[in-house]
Amino acid sequence: MASLIPGYEYDIFISYRQKDNKHDGWVTKFVDNLKGELEATFKEDVSVYLDENPHDRLQETHNVDKSLEGKLKCLIFIPVLSQTYCDPNSYAWQYEFLAFLKMTENDHFGKDVKLRSGNVASRILPIRIHDLEPEDVKLFEKETGSILRAMDFVFKTASGVNRPLKANEDHPNDNLNKTFYSDQINKVALAIKEIILGMKTEQSQVVKEKDQVREPSKEVREDEKKIDLEKPVKSSKWKLLSTVAVFAILIIAAILAYPKIFKKDTLENLRAKGKISVAVMPFQNMTNDTTWNVWQDGIQDMLITTLSDNPEDISIRQTESVKSLMQSKGITNYATLTPSIAGTISQKLNADIFIYGSIQRAGNKLRVNAKLIDTETEEVLKSVEIDGSNKEESIFDITDSLRKKVTDFLILSKLKKELSPDFQPFTSTYTNSPEAYRYFMYGNIAFEKYDMPTAIKLFLQALAIDSNFNFAALRLASAYSNSGNREEGKKWCLKVYRKREQMPMQLKLWANRSYAMFFETPYEEIKYFRQLLEIDDQLPMVYYGIGRDYLEELFQYDKAIPEFEKALEIYNKWDSKPSWVLDYIQLGRAYHKTGKYKKEKDLYKKAERDFPDHFFLLGSQAILSLTEGDTVAANRYIEKFITTVRENSWSDQDITTNLAWIYSESGIMDKAEKYYQQALSLEPINPTRMNILAYFLIDKDRNVNEGMDLVDKALNLSPDNYEYLDTKGWGLFKQGKFKEALEILQKSWDLRMKDTNYNHEVLLHLEAAKKAVAGQKNN
Repeated sequence: MASLIPGYEYDIFISYRQKDNKHDGWVTKFVDNLKGELEATFKEDVSVYLDENPHDRLQETHNVDKSLEGKLKCLIFIPVLSQTYCDPNSYAWQYEFLAFLKMTENDHFGKDVKLRSGNVASRILPIRIHDLEPEDVKLFEKETGSILRAMDFVFKTASGVNRPLKANEDHPNDNLNKTFYSDQINKVALAIKEIILGMKTEQSQVVKEKDQVREPSKEVREDEKKIDLEKPVKSSKWKLLSTVAVFAILIIAAILAYPKIFKKDTLENLRAKGKISVAVMPFQNMTNDTTWNVWQDGIQDMLITTLSDNPEDISIRQTESVKSLMQSKGITNYATLTPSIAGTISQKLNADIFIYGSIQRAGNKLRVNAKLIDTETEEVLKSVEIDGSNKEESIFDITDSLRKKVTDFLILSKLKKELSPDFQPFTSTYTNSPEAYRYFMYGNIAFEKYDMPTAIKLFLQALAIDSNFNFAALRLASAYSNSGNREEGKKWCLKVYRKREQMPMQLKLWANRSYAMFFETPYEEIKYFRQLLEIDDQLPMVYYGIGRDYLEELFQYDKAIPEFEKALEIYNKWDSKPSWVLDYIQLGRAYHKTGKYKKEKDLYKKAERDFPDHFFLLGSQAILSLTEGDTVAANRYIEKFITTVRENSWSDQDITTNLAWIYSESGIMDKAEKYYQQALSLEPINPTRMNILAYFLIDKDRNVNEGMDLVDKALNLSPDNYEYLDTKGWGLFKQGKFKEALEILQKSWDLRMKDTNYNHEVLLHLEAAKKAVAGQKNN
């Protein structure tokens, strides 16, 4: 069967490893289902090539190019990415995947196709049937020059299952990806249709241009003297990546530098509100060269950071806010981000203006288009095209120049004044290395998924290329802290903190907040969180951070509640679920501590829809049910909790300790003590288990003397452990031995602060002992 477009042998070529089809014929079944979906999607017949005969394969002795010349002459190439596909020594990789890439270099369409919507898509449409190793992903992206964005057919569970998704799954809701086979087949067919229609459109335009050659007008001829708009060479991979950011910055500078480019009434109306709020959308890559994909986010991120340096008069919506809303609308490919959708996102963010732009290639130069659009009226206030040359080294000087011009436009009466002469250059925030920036962007993606090991690895790779990449170092500190490696987090925090005076305001505040988290008190951390909200008051993660400090560190539950509620309010406004189940759980804990059980129960019902059967949620629901005396519901939640955490490879002692905590939080102390005792019996010589039980017995006044015996045993094994010393000091206090208690508690505090590990509860123990000793002296 011939292709839908003359000159091509097939419409679709399926590339796969034979070993992925031997066991259950997954690839064959996938192709059969895809053909059926294509019949329902296309009016014409679509030809699909699949080599099902493992013995009818090309050998290394054959003339591979000639043998594949007909078969690979296709419109769309679909590689089935498995745990074995990305193998440089395999047939599929060498003689199909790489061969197709090579063929596109001289192909009329090239590797990437402009769609009817004006966006760009690759003719390589990956199908992923396993979670891939980082090395495989890196190899794929290196060869294609673009980020891997695959159609997922992966069935994955919390217990570690990682296999291809099947057509008739009997338990699809167990799939962490929450994908259904039929839906994914439909998405593949629609993507194929979009690409083929784009190729047909491009072909017809070429024919039309040949038939209708007109003499260019005088204006057009003058424009052509400025820049030669040639059809881009599809195979070239530009190395000077950050040039895109240069010209995007030039665009925004040109747009914002002069108020006269706006209609006067529109500008004055916006300024009359006080701060002008701006949302920056990702810049769409329309160069037909996927090497530039990383700078779709890169330009957006750099502009946001630059504009955020004027919090008194400018409110800049941050990257997290924009991306969260895009994800809530199912936008993972920027090619589908239309001005209309961007306007809706801007409305959700309460932004007055949004910046919408694209990256294009024009001959040996880059053209970046940008529009400044009024969110309410959808009026394009100004449209600008900027052309420039490839001079990567100029990017940071131009960024600093942009900062000044943006300030001149957006700030009211202060616009006429020169910036303070002691303002340090913004350039130290970013990097001169496009490769370092690429790793940084990938690290951010992993960080947002809470995949801290991967995030740490990628941030370290960025810093290995450029050790002065401050923003990457700050993110690395947070990743280490989230993974439990506090010491490494401190080191990287200090590296950034020492250079904070050279940073723009927003990054400086994040550096200060990080320092407060590692070395100061929750009060200081909250102070910097509040200052971040002065820059952008639509950041749920900041409200969550404040609420967490009030709840976990300061035990000020009434103050924690409105902060957590504000975070969820923003997510609701965005029609997006929270980024993590703890957004619900922490608010639920605050409700519980203040006796608001009805609100807590209603909250958990919402959480169930977004995070069904999450072990954090199950534990909290069990506590609430036990507190209200509903033992039937509580037992059901506890059984689910145990099953879920076992699937996550929790040890018996950890499970038992958490059951003890559940009963303790519910006020059922007999059962709590039983489980703490059971946990210790599983690890009888573990000093941490001894201390956990000892503190429970002492703090809850269960058996102070037994608790003291246990903590003494723990201290014999680890004499200078400040956690164990605090338990012993608190036990002495409970026994009325205030002077001895003060001595031990002070030692515990001094050791703790040498490690800069502030704990408010421990501080309260010390203050209680000091007060008791002072009272004895007065008597």
